[in-house]
Amino acid sequence: MSLVLRFAAGSHKGLIREGNEDSGYAGPRLLAVADGMGGAAAGEVASSEALSAIIALDESDPNADLLTLLNDAVQGANDRLRLMVEQDPQLEGMGCTLTALLWTGERMGLVHVGDSRAYLLRDGSLSQITQDHTWVQRLVDEGRITAEEAETHPQRSLLMRALDGRGQVEPDLSIREVRAGDRYLICSDGLSGPVSHQTLEETLGSFYAPEPTIQELIQLALRGGGPDNITCIVADVLDVGPSDTLSGQFVATPVVVGAVAEGPHGTALDNAIIDTPAGRAAGLGRPQQPPQGAFGPADGYGGAPGGFGPAQGYGEAGYGEASSEGYQEGYGQPGYPQAPEGYGPAGHPAEGFGAPEGEYDAEGYRAAEEYRTPPAEQPRKRRWFRRSAITAVAIGLVGGAAYAGYQWTQGQYYVGDHDGHVAVYQGVNQNLAGLNLSSVHQDFPDATLADLPAYQQSQVKNTVSANSLDAATQRARDFEAQASVCHKLKQPTTAPGATATSASYHASPKVGASPAAPSATATPGQPTQPSSPSPSTPAQSTPPAAPSTPAGPPPLTADEQKLAGNCS
Repeated sequence: MSLVLRFAAGSHKGLIREGNEDSGYAGPRLLAVADGMGGAAAGEVASSEALSAIIALDESDPNADLLTLLNDAVQGANDRLRLMVEQDPQLEGMGCTLTALLWTGERMGLVHVGDSRAYLLRDGSLSQITQDHTWVQRLVDEGRITAEEAETHPQRSLLMRALDGRGQVEPDLSIREVRAGDRYLICSDGLSGPVSHQTLEETLGSFYAPEPTIQELIQLALRGGGPDNITCIVADVLDVGPSDTLSGQFVATPVVVGAVAEGPHGTALDNAIIDTPAGRAAGLGRPQQPPQGAFGPADGYGGAPGGFGPAQGYGEAGYGEASSEGYQEGYGQPGYPQAPEGYGPAGHPAEGFGAPEGEYDAEGYRAAEEYRTPPAEQPRKRRWFRRSAITAVAIGLVGGAAYAGYQWTQGQYYVGDHDGHVAVYQGVNQNLAGLNLSSVHQDFPDATLADLPAYQQSQVKNTVSANSLDAATQRARDFEAQASVCHKLKQPTTAPGATATSASYHASPKVGASPAAPSATATPGQPTQPSSPSPSTPAQSTPPAAPSTPAGPPPLTADEQKLAGNCS
């Protein structure tokens, strides 16, 4: 017995977005989803180029180190985006997320950057195996908000990590052991946002084959409003034997969906002639005569050469037998859900479901040739105006979100170190894409860290949070008072060579102490007679005693005396 992958992929632009900036790739070994960002054409360019840079992993050595392969591929994709921005400054600001699984036959290597997600359905339970690299997820991890609050937070789409060509990217890398019966889902936030975790779990567990599962997932996202591009890949780990007549059907051609399958700027170019890995894979993933309703692997499915008929395959009768244990009855047969609304009478796929070019329109539905407008005849001015309007709206939305997030940070305050002394900072102690989100609000140059006790120095260096500006200012003043007392104790005393310390402070007389009594005391009523030299002893001149000089720390007030005990 051996483990094989059975996969399907789909993408839809949603109900609000003008174009599709998502890209997806599903092959015998590599499954990947990239969600573009940057507005206009930049988002789809970034996701397409990122997948083009890692598609070679589908043909990599299965015995090579998985994490090394994935990390090198991601760094290469990031470098590729940087070169594109250097060559075309108009692409500045573009980027994308990337979540990918690389299969060896026994294990899965996972690489993740951004907020696209990977899930694992095992024994009927769905678990998210990636962690979002977003601002709200960081707030959840720090306990500042709950997971429920994160779902509606206004900054939930603010990414902390992405492939954008800026600096060195830090992806999450891991190895996962697989089992027969596992089902993996990789998707953009256009699916995970409007569709709840429970609904995803129920849907993934309700369909046998990946193809109808993809249809249902996209329909759920559209019913949830379709606010973003929707891209998802479903892959099953199946256990087949050499005698299984279907085992050879699982080594399928790749499927490319979304922006990477449409070509530059969504013009639906013939990817078979594009001399890039993504273009060649897209050409393979768009067979000339696939069965109607096919979502992904086409070879051997209903009507394909050497394949199966309607009773077993994936032709007009629905989705038939896919393995000896899990796909005995067809999708669309009695007792199984019918093709979701919007997919045509025979379950025609939505945008990017491996449909042959020229047979379906941009939305994935069949269109009459007489209603098509040749690209050369489209009004250039109208297209330019629409792109300009979309760019302006996108810039406005991104700018508004960024401004709202910045305004929130400016309501936060903390106490920290500034050039060796205490200062009150406005903002949060974080960096976002190289931008410092805090600045010095008020400096306290007299509160030097060197004069503070060691434990307070550590507090300031690690920053001290405050609920308001007043609280932060008061905390800084407390540090300033402590530093002043410790500084006084370090100053030299009036006695030559003596130095004040906290020990000498405690040993010295305090304010109001009685002076030492003289050694000789006059008897009341009797005058003190001056001593005269003994007749037998010659008088000796005695030099006058030097005036006593007080030794010890400078005088401290009562409040300062309380703080003196903290000084080391």
